[in-house]
Amino acid sequence: MKLFRFGAPGAERPGVMLPDGARVDAAGFGGDWDERFFAEGAAGMARLAKWIGADAAKAPRVPAGTRLASAVARPSKIVCIGLNYRDHARESGAALPGEPIVFLKATSALAGPDDDLRLPVGGEKTDWEVELGLVIGACAKHVSVEDALSHVAGFVLHNDYSERGFQLERHGQWTKGKSCDGFAPLGPFLSTLSTLSTSSTSATPGEPFDYASARLWLKVNGETKQDGTTADMIFDVPTLVSYVSQFMTLLPGDIISTGTPAGVGLGQRPPRYLVAGDEVELGIEGLGSARQRLRAYG
Repeated sequence: MKLFRFGAPGAERPGVMLPDGARVDAAGFGGDWDERFFAEGAAGMARLAKWIGADAAKAPRVPAGTRLASAVARPSKIVCIGLNYRDHARESGAALPGEPIVFLKATSALAGPDDDLRLPVGGEKTDWEVELGLVIGACAKHVSVEDALSHVAGFVLHNDYSERGFQLERHGQWTKGKSCDGFAPLGPFLSTLSTLSTSSTSATPGEPFDYASARLWLKVNGETKQDGTTADMIFDVPTLVSYVSQFMTLLPGDIISTGTPAGVGLGQRPPRYLVAGDEVELGIEGLGSARQRLRAYG
């Protein structure tokens, strides 16, 4: 199942993409794709399946060209993983980490997948990072690697924008280099781990998104900068969920962004950072694509 959100900033509504590609306004379902919904787990998905079976056919369609919002309503936290691809660690001149590198990104950075990005005040080294994001579907605290996927609701495309000047030259604070407004465009949709039968009230196994070997790519002004696969991750999805849950409670709707492959602006020779007028396109096989246009602040 593919869940999305749409509408003007501050007035977003939940939507569902049907198997035939139709985009349905799911406001009639009641609620948003947020912590409360994901906390329901299989029961929430079953309730949604029942609504789709009974009401989706007569629900309003979302017109083409409508703004898409962050695929998940503001979660309690966005947890990011640094240097989690072997090729990215090599281009950064860093040794492979022995444990995941963890930092937080402010939820106020969330944006729609195709929203313009305003360069931050004082920022001169804004960089791109295509990443696979996972959405927590059940409260996770000290979970095992073997049980980790049972705590995942689904997966989503994320561009983990970074202002390298803030991150690396202002006392090494990663979070402040990652949290500028608009630095977390999320979507276009959330792909759930299971598909739902609309003729029943239970979740049934479907064709899952291949998180272990999905291709991810990014272009700047049409030129490919990143082209990798999640198979190059140092720490895989179950390991990351288990590891992070040892240090903090992961709540339903929380996002873990799992790192980026080689090809970031910092790794170019010489480094190449974004300027007003640039256009960034990115995508993950099975999770759709997004586009952001860079604008000067103000």
